Amino acid sequence: MTEPTPVPDASGGGSRTATVPPEPLVPEPARTRANGHRQNGVARTEHPERGVEAGEEDEGARGASASPQRPDVRTGDDVEAGIVALWRSYGESCDHDQRDRLVLHYAPLVKYVAGRVGTGLPAHVDVADLIQSGIFGLVDAIEKFEPERGLKFETYAMQRIRGAILDDLRSQDWVPRSVRSRARDVERALERLGAKLQRTPTDRELAAELKIGLAELRELYGQLQLTSVVALDELIAPNKGGSSLAESLPDEGAEDPIASLVDQDSRRQLADAIAQLAERDRVVVTLYYFENLTLAEIGKVLGVTESRVCQLHTRAVLRLRTKLNEQTED
Repeated sequence: MTEPTPVPDASGGGSRTATVPPEPLVPEPARTRANGHRQNGVARTEHPERGVEAGEEDEGARGASASPQRPDVRTGDDVEAGIVALWRSYGESCDHDQRDRLVLHYAPLVKYVAGRVGTGLPAHVDVADLIQSGIFGLVDAIEKFEPERGLKFETYAMQRIRGAILDDLRSQDWVPRSVRSRARDVERALERLGAKLQRTPTDRELAAELKIGLAELRELYGQLQLTSVVALDELIAPNKGGSSLAESLPDEGAEDPIASLVDQDSRRQLADAIAQLAERDRVVVTLYYFENLTLAEIGKVLGVTESRVCQLHTRAVLRLRTKLNEQTED
């Protein structure tokens, strides 16, 4: 049973009794949900003494009212401002982490310069090696650059990167720089004479253009042969035509097909000319040139003196020469 609780009368006078039911025994959060009501997604709790007061925003309302996050969009001005601030900070502290961030930002410069330098180099030079050398040049440029002078870093860094790449290439070159310089002089002289004469210049003309002697020019040719190298992989790797470079190299021990054809034709003409000689002249030529007998031995075979064999040999040679000249003219 509940005791009656006096409440004011509606008219203000007297009192009347009202029965207030006991509150159910439910957990505090549940009671809040039961007694509270929502306004604009905000939970409000009603208390007997304090009335209705604002509560915290619940998860559902928070999720509904929250707006989606926009992606972080950085403009070119923002990036430029960040780089300027990074340069200022690095100039004050010389921190290695900040230097590495600058290296990553300007790394595309190294690839660009390495590609430009690699266009005039032989095929066996790897561009990746040039990029590696250029990174050291970029680091050196960052450490020595002075932003307060107002100069553009890209222009300064490209010169340092190119210099680092060339220095590394020179350190790996076994040919003296003087020989490289002479090779360039010879190439320029060949271009000038070729444009002037409209043909390939001779060695004597090239030597006169270089103002050196013919013997010195040929010695220079021997030195320049050391500057032409080919990677071993390129010797056996097939090219666009399907053949390798090794297959196009001349074989010094191979038989010249043109010389072989000329020799065969000469032998045929000589055999025809010998067949047209008199019998005794033909015997002398055969024994002397094919059997390798001496004139005295041929005289014993023919039963004549050695001087007579000499006369027969001379006559046979003159007749052969005449017949060969006639065949050549025909």
